[in-house]
Formats: sequence, structure tokens, C-alpha cells
Amino acid sequence: MRRVSIALALGAILLAVALLAAGCGAQPGNRLLVLGIDGLDPQVVQTLIAEGKAPNFARLVEGGAFGVMDSPPPLLSPVVWTTIATGRRPGTHGIGHFTTVDPVSGEKLPVTSTLRKVEAIWNLFSAQERDVGVVGWWATWPAEAVRGVMVSDHTCYHFLMGDRLGETMEEGVVWPAQALPEVEARITRTEDLSEEDLRPYVAVLEEAGAESFRFDDDLSHFKWALAAARSYRDIGLDLWRRTSPDLLMVYIEGVDSSSHLFGHLFRQADLAGELEAQQSRFGNTVEQMYLFADQLVGEYLEVLDERTTLMVVSDHGFQLGELPEDPSKLRDMRRVSEAFHRREASLFLYGAGVRPGARWERAETLDITPTLLALAGLPVADDMPGRVLEEVFDPPLSVRRIATYETGEPRSRDRSVDETRSAEVDDAVLERLKSLGYLGDSEAAAPSTNDRNLANILLREGRYREAAEIFVEQLIVEPDDPALRSGLATALLQLGRVDQALKEFDRAIESDPLFLPAYFNRGLAHERGGDLDAAIADYRSALRYDSDYPPAREALARLGQPATTRVASTPEQIEAARLLAEARELIRRGEYDQAEGILDRAENLAPGEVVMLQYRSNLAYLQGNWLEAERILVEALAREPDNALFEKNLERVRVKIEESVAGGKSQ
Repeated sequence: MRRVSIALALGAILLAVALLAAGCGAQPGNRLLVLGIDGLDPQVVQTLIAEGKAPNFARLVEGGAFGVMDSPPPLLSPVVWTTIATGRRPGTHGIGHFTTVDPVSGEKLPVTSTLRKVEAIWNLFSAQERDVGVVGWWATWPAEAVRGVMVSDHTCYHFLMGDRLGETMEEGVVWPAQALPEVEARITRTEDLSEEDLRPYVAVLEEAGAESFRFDDDLSHFKWALAAARSYRDIGLDLWRRTSPDLLMVYIEGVDSSSHLFGHLFRQADLAGELEAQQSRFGNTVEQMYLFADQLVGEYLEVLDERTTLMVVSDHGFQLGELPEDPSKLRDMRRVSEAFHRREASLFLYGAGVRPGARWERAETLDITPTLLALAGLPVADDMPGRVLEEVFDPPLSVRRIATYETGEPRSRDRSVDETRSAEVDDAVLERLKSLGYLGDSEAAAPSTNDRNLANILLREGRYREAAEIFVEQLIVEPDDPALRSGLATALLQLGRVDQALKEFDRAIESDPLFLPAYFNRGLAHERGGDLDAAIADYRSALRYDSDYPPAREALARLGQPATTRVASTPEQIEAARLLAEARELIRRGEYDQAEGILDRAENLAPGEVVMLQYRSNLAYLQGNWLEAERILVEALAREPDNALFEKNLERVRVKIEESVAGGKSQ
């Protein structure tokens, strides 16, 4: 009997162990922890892992599933993070840009949660009586009533004004309002950061730490990014430990902000002048912020239990270490906009149910919500175009389906919260977006807003008639906007109305002769109409103003045509072209004196070329010699009176001359 009892006891122990092991798989009761790290580039992460600098990301790769995720354009944070949180395309979820326009006042405002047209995953979990925590996610102000806690994306803007959270926007900044004290207790303010805190990231000047906060100051901007990243990290950890939500989603922006500010300096060498000065102070900032992200992942790994699945996801990658053609754009460093975003984003899965070493066949942003729903044992909606990443889970997920979570009724909009909007916070959000290059001067005459960008998104989605309707509405307000004209023309072209499209393209170019997409798309219209000569001329016109404009280059290559009619044929011309390319690279790196010598040699080989004047004027401008730049541009325009680029640059130089004269008089 004793042996039988021992055997039964051992059997019970083995059964318990087996049940415990089974509990490590993906079960309907599993908890989900999502870390959204903006701008986390998969190539950079893999480089840091290979160099042994990112041990926690390495742990995710070795013990879980990792791969590149495709993030279709537009690569704008509010748009992509809302796609990730809803599983719906932008044309459906309704968030199309950073800003919208108040229909009453006409003023530009940051996008809000009330613009979203579909339910987000936190709404779906709440409706199923699953507790949630949401921290800092884009477009979550005003905070929604959820089963749990929502800390909106406006939270960390308050500390710029020195406010206590409870003193302003109480109804909108955090849900529920009684969670405010716990949230505020874990906020790091910019003034809390010591020189020791900043030293790993920046070669800090002692006097800089005492400066008052301003978004037009590079160090101030970085301090905000670091303080906000620390704040949301700590708020998320506190919610996880204290409230035990079934789903926690924490957004961290520091990598992306740092990349916008200092990404051109990433692992750059042999810089000169202004760029060298920037490198000496901020050259390691981006890499150190990646290491902060690695440490953050490690802190969240420490709080996982056997029933938790961790997801780390980014909205896009980032092309680092690239210098623009015009170095003057780097003088304040806030210049990148989305131009350097890459659609290759990072995605990691780790923990309960994830097969170590697994890789997916393909993944995109639309797959995130369906995968999270399946992990939680909730149905996946048929109107979510993404898929469940089933191949990386063991045991396989049991995927249930539902037609839709939408009721067909418009989502409720809490106007009482909208009416208590804090103008100071709105201004701070807009100022920060401008300082990163998202708002302000662009190719078009006016910065994009939610509706106009949604029209462009609808174009990408093939919903041409809907896009055209929005463009027409926008043109009533801004009839001379070349981007709107070109957008309407593109929609008309796709609807088969070629003649109307050509007229709209003509009007777009008339409004702004330097709006390159209009030339390219007009070229496509000419191709559609069978006029190849006109199409080739349009593609070459775009390259006349930007010799690297990829769509035009690709179109000409497709047609078997050279990019220009000016072909270097003599040995002297070929060598001059090589020297110009060398001078161009030197100018990009700030080596102005060396570039000047190279230009002298090129001009001796090919005298009289207008392109030499273009390079000379650019160099004079960069060196601050405004009068010389003006003289050269006047000569260039005498040779090419129809050159819109020369005209624009001459206007730019004359503004500098006026500012210089006014500054001298004021002294």
C-alpha cells in the first residue's frame, strides 16, 4: 500500500507539473502586455544585438518570435498607432494626420480620440469585462471610459506649464479622474532631470541645465522626450503591478523624437563645421536612447509571469545617419519630418504561448489587433483586414470569428470634455510637432490636416470618388493649394477623367512650380493619354528641380529615357560631372572650403554651365555670404529666366539680406 501511495503521489506531482507547463501556453485567460516604441528600427536593433549592446532585445529574439513588420504609408504616428490599436485601415478608422481643423473657429488643433470612427482594442476588452491599462497611446485624448485606467497622450504636456494634472483638463487627461494622484506621482518632469541623468545621452554644457524650457532648443526638446519616456514607463509598471490588467498598452516615443532631432549624426564621422559641433554634443544621443529602450524592455521582462504574453512593436523604422542635400536644414536639427521614416517596423512576441525562435511568414500593422484578440480568447472580426500570426504560437491559437464589433452607429463624442480643451496644452502639442518638422513649411503651401491627409489615404486605398469629394471640399477653403489640386487631379485620373485631371495638374503647377508630385503625376496622365513626349518632359521637369526625385527617375528608366537632355560627352564634361558629385558630398558634410576648391576645378573643365552657378549660390548661402549668393542667382536667372528654383532661392536670399540689414540697424 505504501508503494502504491508513493506512486499515486508521484503521479499527482507529475500531473501538476504537466498542467503547469500547459499553463505556459496561450490560454483565453492570458494577460497581454504591449510596449509600443515609436520609430524603433529593426536593422538598428539587430546591429546593437550583434554588438552585444542590447541584451534584453537579444533575449526576446532568442526566447520568442521576432521579425520585420510592414507598415504601409502614411508613416505618421497617430495614423499608424491607431491602425495598430484598431486593426482597421486609416480610411476606415478616421485618423489621418497629427492635426485637424476646428469646424467652428477654423483653428488647427491636435487630433483627438473623438475623431476615431471605430472601436479600439481597449473598448473591445472593456466590453468583454476585461480590465485594461492604456498609457500615452497616440490620439487618446480625451481619455475614454474604459474598464480600467487610461492615461491619455496629453498627460506629459502638462508638466511643461508646471501644472498639476488635477488643476486642468481633469475630465480628459486620465480616466478615471480619481487615478490622477497615482499617475502624477510617477511623472518625471524636465526640471527633475539632473546633469547626471543627461550625461549618457548628451555632452551637456553646465549652463544648459539651468535654461528655461523651450521647444526651439535642442537640449530642451530632448529633455522633454526623455522625461516623457521615463514617465510613461513608470506609470505603466505601476499599473501592471497595482491593478493587474488583462491588457496593458504602454507607448514610448523617445527613440523617434531623438531620431528626428539627431538621427543625421548617428555613427557619422568626418563631419565639419556646424555638423561637427553638433556631433560633438549629440552624436551618441540616438544610440543611447535605443539602449534606454533595451533597459525598459528588461524592466518589463522582470514583471512577466507564466501567463503573460509580451509584445514589443514599433510603428515604423528610421533611416539614420543620412545627411540631406541642403545642410542649412540641419542648423536647428528639427528638420526630418516623415521623410526618413522606413516602412520596415519591429515586432517581437515573447512569453506565454510563443514558440522560441519562431518567425512569421509576413506581418503588417493590421495584424496586431487580431493577434491580441486571439491571444485573449476573444473573437476576431471579419471586417478587420489583418490576420492572426498563428504560426508563432505553440500550442496553436483557437481563433473564433465574429462579423463585426461595430454597431453601425457613430461613436459617442463627449462634447463636454471637448469644450474644456486646454488651449495651453494644444499649443504645446502643436509647437512640439512643428519643432520635429511635422508641421510648418512643406512642399505644399499649407501643412496637412486630418481631412486632407485622409483624402490622400483614400487614394492609396483605391477609394477615388471619396477622395475626390474631400479634395473638392478642401479646395473651397484653400483654392490655391497645389497639393490639394494635385490630389484631386490624381483622383480624377484614376476615375478615367484624363482631360479634367490634366487641367487640375496645370493649376497645381501654376500655384507652385516647385511642387514636384504635380509634374510626376501629370506625366502619368500624359502617358495615360498616349502623349509620351509630354510625359517625358514632365518627368525631366521634376528632375530639373530635384535631380534625385525617385518617382521621376524611375519613370524615365521605365521608358528607356535618360534623366536629362544634357549628357556629358567629352572627357572634360565627364570629369566635371564627377567633380560636381564630389563637391555635393563635401557640402552635405559641411566641408565648405574643400567644396569650393573642387567647384573651381569643375568650372575650369566645363565653363558656362548653369549648374555651376546653382552650386556656387548654394555654397555662398551656406557660408552666410548673402550678397554673393544674390549676385550669382541674378546671373543664373538671366540665363534661365523660367527656372522656378532660382527664383525661390533668390527670394530666400533677399529675406536674409533684409534680416541682416535690420539686425545691423537695431544694433
